[in-house]
Amino acid sequence: MRGRILGLDLGRRRVGLALTDELLISAQPLPPLEIRGIPDLMKQLLPVITQNNVTEIVIGRPARLDGSDTHLTGFVDKVRSRMEDEFKLPVHLYDERFTSKIAQQSIHLAGQKLKDHKKALDSISASLILSDFLKLHVKKDNH
Repeated sequence: MRGRILGLDLGRRRVGLALTDELLISAQPLPPLEIRGIPDLMKQLLPVITQNNVTEIVIGRPARLDGSDTHLTGFVDKVRSRMEDEFKLPVHLYDERFTSKIAQQSIHLAGQKLKDHKKALDSISASLILSDFLKLHVKKDNH
């Protein structure tokens, strides 16, 4: 049986998480992690990875509209490298340019106030990143 894929929307203090179902059809948001640096992130991710049979990770890679790096891009690249070394899993980067805006719009369309869902926003973004990745990569591979 193929394992699940974990999606991450990385921030320096909070990390949004999403996890695929066992059939790799959909992505569901998980509660976000509050972190204190990369070592703390690795420590908190380990049980999520082992308990959910995660075999791949997808990280949203921030970029400006023109494709250039943002202040977080280097941090994301560093985390990816560390994850590959520590977890011995494939770690994919996925362009996340519009996911935060789409996540904000989905909260608004649901009739909710953004200020009431600030923490959930990161995991909704992770879910969007993972859903897009599934559409482009996994579904193609399964046919």
